[in-house]
Amino acid sequence: MMFLYNVLIYVASFLLRLVAFFNPKIKSFLDGRRNVFELLKKSTDPTKPVVWIHAASLGEFEQGRPVIEEIKKEYPQNQIVLSFFSPSGYEVRKNYELVDVVCYLPMDTTQNAKEFIKIVNPSLAIFIKYEFWPNYLQQLSQKKIPTYLISGIFRKNQMFFKPQGFWMRNHLKTIQHFFVQDDYSKELLKSIDIDAVTVAGDTRFDRVQKLVEANEKLFFVEAFKGDKYLLVAGSTWLEDEEKLVSYINQNATENEKFIIAPHNIKLADIEKLSKSIDVPTVLFSEKEGKIVEDYQVMIVDTIGILSKIYRYADVAYIGGGYTKSGVHNTLEAATYGLPIVIGPNFKKFKEVQDLVTLKGCVVTNNENELRTFLEKMYQDREERKQKSNITKKYVEQNLGATQKIMLKIAKYLEYEK
Repeated sequence: MMFLYNVLIYVASFLLRLVAFFNPKIKSFLDGRRNVFELLKKSTDPTKPVVWIHAASLGEFEQGRPVIEEIKKEYPQNQIVLSFFSPSGYEVRKNYELVDVVCYLPMDTTQNAKEFIKIVNPSLAIFIKYEFWPNYLQQLSQKKIPTYLISGIFRKNQMFFKPQGFWMRNHLKTIQHFFVQDDYSKELLKSIDIDAVTVAGDTRFDRVQKLVEANEKLFFVEAFKGDKYLLVAGSTWLEDEEKLVSYINQNATENEKFIIAPHNIKLADIEKLSKSIDVPTVLFSEKEGKIVEDYQVMIVDTIGILSKIYRYADVAYIGGGYTKSGVHNTLEAATYGLPIVIGPNFKKFKEVQDLVTLKGCVVTNNENELRTFLEKMYQDREERKQKSNITKKYVEQNLGATQKIMLKIAKYLEYEK
């Protein structure tokens, strides 16, 4: 099976090179890998220990980020090499200041894996959530490099748990310890004779809690909100915005304010959204010199501040639930103790399922249901308070995954001399 896998990897690599002529994303995927080995040789110091951390994409990076920050803070002697599989993760975090090197992970061929491990020579390897590359795992095992999985989550339909997945199970067993998000994942691993498992939870809880502790103020949001009720809609898509705009135009009172932070901030889409709103609307990029409290809606046409804006909200709408990709990050809103409302596509996200079960997060299936919920949240302060307590308590009860991981890996990390 390993022979067949390696043949398929080479075939896939060849096909990707053909597709790259017509697809800019695939071209970026390949171009980014072209000089990885040269970058690693130039950017790492062979006299210092290296921790290699791999994230498939941006979401996995956010899960690994608390561990990266803790390593950098407590063990600065260690270099950190951060690799990504997808362009979406690499392009956003290629200048991440807390690591020594950010690079693409070369395709999982035997030769690439040997060369990568030889150059990086990690004293410790950490994979985040999932994405298990057989040749890399094999090289790590042969070199006796301790390998960990953090924030892991497993499902019964994965190949590891099927009869034909025996060869992948063997590679999975080279991982020294698994830190998983839930008991179900632990039981699945136990069913294939993997017992080195700790249910540590999701490190993203530790990450979002730091937002509260940082207490970063946004004075323009304070001025915009004043003493009025504020709904913050984060990571919205067109399908979300149509329903929200309908509510704003037809049902919102003058005492309700709205901040909309679209997932897509292309100029044409922002202008279209702004023009569809009948009440006074201001863009974040055009707020300077304006009296922002005179506006009822603000559209955030930038990235990087949404997590700080949630601090000022009374209720959060999280976008994506009306699209195929599914709902976006709910934890940033939950950590501030906000009642949350979403669309119907959420079931592949454990924390959202938990919050829905606990009734801190409400699922709406259409525009009418959303309107009913938003009206109730505005009118019923006690209901808001109950849901707020639920979301805040949920985050608090799930803190601590980072420390559990650090206690286990500390023996492989060197103190600064």
